[in-house]
Amino acid sequence: MKKIFIVFFIGFFYPAVYAQEIYTPRPQASFVTKFPFKQYSGGVMVVMATLNDIPDTLNFILDTGSGGISLDSATCAQHNLVPKASDTLVTGMGSSRKARFLYKQTLHFPGLSIPDLDFHVNDYDILTSVYGEKIDGIIGYSFFRQFIVKIDFDTLELQVYKPGEIKYPRQGSLLRPAFTALPIQNATVKDARKIDFPFYFDTGAGLCFLMSEDFAKDSAILSKKRKLVRTQAEGMGGKLQMDITVVKTLQVGNYKFRNVPTYIFRDYYNVTSYPFVGGLIGNDLLRRFNLIINYPQREIHLQPNTHYLDPFDYAYTGMATYFSDGKIFVEDIVPGSPADKAGLKPDDILISVGNNFSNNIMQYKTILQNSTEKLTLIIRRDGEMKQLYIKPLSIL
Repeated sequence: MKKIFIVFFIGFFYPAVYAQEIYTPRPQASFVTKFPFKQYSGGVMVVMATLNDIPDTLNFILDTGSGGISLDSATCAQHNLVPKASDTLVTGMGSSRKARFLYKQTLHFPGLSIPDLDFHVNDYDILTSVYGEKIDGIIGYSFFRQFIVKIDFDTLELQVYKPGEIKYPRQGSLLRPAFTALPIQNATVKDARKIDFPFYFDTGAGLCFLMSEDFAKDSAILSKKRKLVRTQAEGMGGKLQMDITVVKTLQVGNYKFRNVPTYIFRDYYNVTSYPFVGGLIGNDLLRRFNLIINYPQREIHLQPNTHYLDPFDYAYTGMATYFSDGKIFVEDIVPGSPADKAGLKPDDILISVGNNFSNNIMQYKTILQNSTEKLTLIIRRDGEMKQLYIKPLSIL
């Protein structure tokens, strides 16, 4: 009887000990470093870092919509970095191609070095021309999966923590997205009808909201009264034609936005993974929150910041501008658009917008995207200066 009792006694207590081991509190998240970031048009974030022992500072877009980490092919050539071919297929908006890789690289931020990173190599010349500054790469999942990252859009500062228990601010909304290599968050969209559907949480997208054309059609989400306007966008694979409109409301977590500018994207390569995902929520909306992005715990915390009530951009010009060889060129003019009616032509060199002669493409974009008043443009065409007038339309 004693033996039976002892065996029963041990068996009875063993699960209790095992359960205590499971629920032992995890270590607290510990602060590693902090550093600033720059913000470009549409809320896109750019952080600066160095690679290996190369002294030059490189510019990287911080992108939750990227499933890895990447480097520009021109940056590789400049620093004699030779990528290796692979059978891995990289798909982005506008293209799909086999990737080349730089293996076992080390990325250095202020106060933080991350070794053993495998960079896929891509051509980001189009991004450099859009932002007017060299874009050397994109930082995504390979970085976020290792840390808890706090992003403060009020101070333009990023803080990095080692994974562990973290106390979120009492104010705000805690999201628990589904995760592949990318966070996928349910959002509620309402226009002709109301639907709750998964969308990518994408800090690398310089827009508010995007739906794939297939999702928009199948869900019949858009009111028949909505006017779709053709516009130009840029993606990893180059220039893209999209339509832009608005949706009546978009709710993410506890936060509801009205009359949200919305892109409709013809997704030839099924980048949006429809019918599983309907599109993406971009950083022109997400920048209105200070974010805590916690991949290790599959959580994202949103807290409204001073930009929460910023007005949306409804201005439409129907043209694109690109920076090249120290000049800002007008391209991709949509027939019948305000740019077309103003008399602008491809390859016109933009000298000024309004009273701004800075030759800064980001400043020019900001003026054009935030006005429906008539603006004076000075351009150079075939060596001659011309003065034109453009009145952006509102898509609202």
